[in-house]
Amino acid sequence: MRTPAAFEPSARPPRDGKRFALRFWAIRHARGMETLYALVERALVGLAPLFARIGWERLEKPVASVEKLVKGTLFDCKMCGQCALSSTGMSCPMNCPKGLRNGPCGGVRSNGNCEVYAEMPCVWVKAYEGSRAMAGGAAIGTPQPAVDHRLKGRSSWLAVAREKSAAAAPAKVPA
Repeated sequence: MRTPAAFEPSARPPRDGKRFALRFWAIRHARGMETLYALVERALVGLAPLFARIGWERLEKPVASVEKLVKGTLFDCKMCGQCALSSTGMSCPMNCPKGLRNGPCGGVRSNGNCEVYAEMPCVWVKAYEGSRAMAGGAAIGTPQPAVDHRLKGRSSWLAVAREKSAAAAPAKVPA
């Protein structure tokens, strides 16, 4: 049995170029999307005590479904469970056919298109363009950890709310 090379594209090529329009709109408006995300994040962190009472696992499926709908539509999100949109100019790095999370490969074409799919603009060229418009755009230079495939399909919104609400909670002093 032949083992595929790490750089081989998936069996399914990217969507038709006309369908990239909304993803590119989100990148062009990365500053506004960044502001909107900050508001949503603040609301989710504020709701964390309620989420904890309901049960984080109990909320996982419904929240992940809504997240997939919203982020899938706006960013062509692949629901990796470890969203990096806020540090990649609102360009989902999981759309890279090589799965690169920390910058482009050495094969970006001279017109800025993907080495694997010549008709598709490089995800990382678009990420750089989007990051230039964002207040937190310098975050594109911060290395992202490798993808934990066990989190695929899970809500990164809930993960952020849980993590940030725990970090914001006052430390309990032993009696």
